[in-house]
Amino acid sequence: MQSSLSIGTAGWSYPHWNGVVYPRAHAPGFHPLELLARQLDCVEINSSFYQPLKPEVVKLWMKKVEAYPDFLFTAKLHQDFTHKRLLDKAQVVQFKEGLWPLLRAKKLGALLMQFPWSFRFTAENREFFIELRRAFHEFPLVAEMRHSSWMAEEAIGTFLDYRVGFCNIDQPQYTRAMPPTALLTSEVGYVRLHGRNPGNSLGSFDRTAMRQRQHDYLYSDAELTEWLQRIEQVGRFADRTFVVFNNDAAGKSFVNALQTRALIRGVKGKAPKELRRRYPVELEHFGPQYAEQQSLFTAA
Repeated sequence: MQSSLSIGTAGWSYPHWNGVVYPRAHAPGFHPLELLARQLDCVEINSSFYQPLKPEVVKLWMKKVEAYPDFLFTAKLHQDFTHKRLLDKAQVVQFKEGLWPLLRAKKLGALLMQFPWSFRFTAENREFFIELRRAFHEFPLVAEMRHSSWMAEEAIGTFLDYRVGFCNIDQPQYTRAMPPTALLTSEVGYVRLHGRNPGNSLGSFDRTAMRQRQHDYLYSDAELTEWLQRIEQVGRFADRTFVVFNNDAAGKSFVNALQTRALIRGVKGKAPKELRRRYPVELEHFGPQYAEQQSLFTAA
């Protein structure tokens, strides 16, 4: 499973990561993606949720990570499709333009349809789900459902029939919230961990202004271990499995991604210096000295 498992963060371009994940003073030519690709396996592009990607920018991102051939991207479908339920043909074409470079280079692991809690399993919503699948049929689609009604047998059957991956999520509990799952409905396995901050209601309160408080949660080792069995179950039969942390406040998603990689692979990498200073307990054994000792031990 390890060779087909990618662990990363949701997004990378956060001002609040400067001086925490990234150096406060950047060296000439520094790009955050280069640091992220050196430490992790993938990243979920979240800017595509708000605006179509520009092909030239996507090609630049790919160039920044070309030293790491196994590094992959996933991307979020624009909110106009999933939240506003708009399916304008010209808009679909425009959105695809930004994804073609990734898809053709085999660097796009999945395209995530993130639906709001209000998108419940009904006959009408099922039909729209199928429409979206057909509109983006060229891409490896995964869908995140936040309402538990999508656990119905007919709903899971729709995922299977149309080969859409089921996004298994961890989130705070609220009314009819999707519970933790370990489902695989296509060749792509997907796990997305939002944190368990009670203030992070992924229902009708997912507002940008509240993002910092909502995504302020650090998973404990015990909570991460709790998810390992689900990740293994999903990854057992998937061609590729993605584990994405969305608790970005104060770089917590980066910390938990590093910890999860270590738990699964048994090897602790070198964490960014700024992050080790912020989380000395969690990242105690993620420094360069420990990495060197590991290497010597392995060679012996």
